[in-house]
Amino acid sequence: MRTRPNGERLTIVQEELRGISRTVAEIEWLLLIMVLLYLTFGGPADEDRPAISAALFFYAAFILSFHYVNFYKTESRWKIAIETWLMVLFITWVVWYTDKLASPLLNAYLLVIITSALTLGKLITLWEMVLVAACFVFLGYNSSIGELYSLSYVGRLAAQLAPMILVAYVTTMFSADIRYGLNKAMRLSEVDELTGVFNRRGFAMTVDRLFAQAIRYNRPASILMIDMDRLKPLNDSYGHETGDRMLRLVAKCIQGELRQTDVVARYGGDEFVALLPETPRSGALDVAARIRLAVAGSPLNLGNRSLITSVSVGVATYPEDGRSLDTLLVHADRAMYADKQGARGDPVKSQA
Repeated sequence: MRTRPNGERLTIVQEELRGISRTVAEIEWLLLIMVLLYLTFGGPADEDRPAISAALFFYAAFILSFHYVNFYKTESRWKIAIETWLMVLFITWVVWYTDKLASPLLNAYLLVIITSALTLGKLITLWEMVLVAACFVFLGYNSSIGELYSLSYVGRLAAQLAPMILVAYVTTMFSADIRYGLNKAMRLSEVDELTGVFNRRGFAMTVDRLFAQAIRYNRPASILMIDMDRLKPLNDSYGHETGDRMLRLVAKCIQGELRQTDVVARYGGDEFVALLPETPRSGALDVAARIRLAVAGSPLNLGNRSLITSVSVGVATYPEDGRSLDTLLVHADRAMYADKQGARGDPVKSQA
């Protein structure tokens, strides 16, 4: 299968990051509301309320600037990482003024761990855990260096951090499974299951950007419409399973004659389409001839016999044959049918 062009991948990544950013913003507002409710109905000491109120104000300003004032117009995982670090700072500040490790808000660190595990992956989540552990040490420090190295202190610290470590592990596992499932579903929606090349939807999504570049820079680009000859008689004589095997073989032959930058798709039942960027008509005609030879020279082995088929290929080139993708597809389709009429549509041959 052809890899997705970089521009297409970047667009999908940006869409994913925008969705993640919205989720992170909701988590940040949840944290803010939780602290505000504690300040309103809970019990911080009167002398600590100004510090907590100041933290609420500055953290709310930070959320607004990052998410609603376009402080960062392009989303990135580094931006999300910075948000989690500032979330740790805000929580540490609030916990410091609400009885430190005995604070009822201590579990707010779980929001940081969950955010990181869902959005930033295992490695960064591990470093987030190290940062949270350092905050626990800071909050529990009682001026005795020797205590930090005592077995009892290490045991208490491990017991306090164990729930967060477990949450981090489980959440990263779930996140990885969900991401794998979504990526697989996306691939299946854009790839022809039988041949492994793009389907019609995947082709449309991929070639738009490539063809737009050809128009913008006035560079040649060619379309090939490739039709396998006599698929129905082959299915009738040898069965649909054999026909499917022949389709896979033809797709493999086509891919073998294309460059990494070319895009090929199964356009219909026995029809393929390919976009060849930076390719004038002469180059496209040469590729079409090589595809015909590759298919004709690649028999399908069926035990004691071999089947040989052929393909008809039509070529259309920008800008000679049209200035839109739809126009080029129509011209290439007509050229393919003309090629089929020119004695290339021979029936499938069987060789003992």
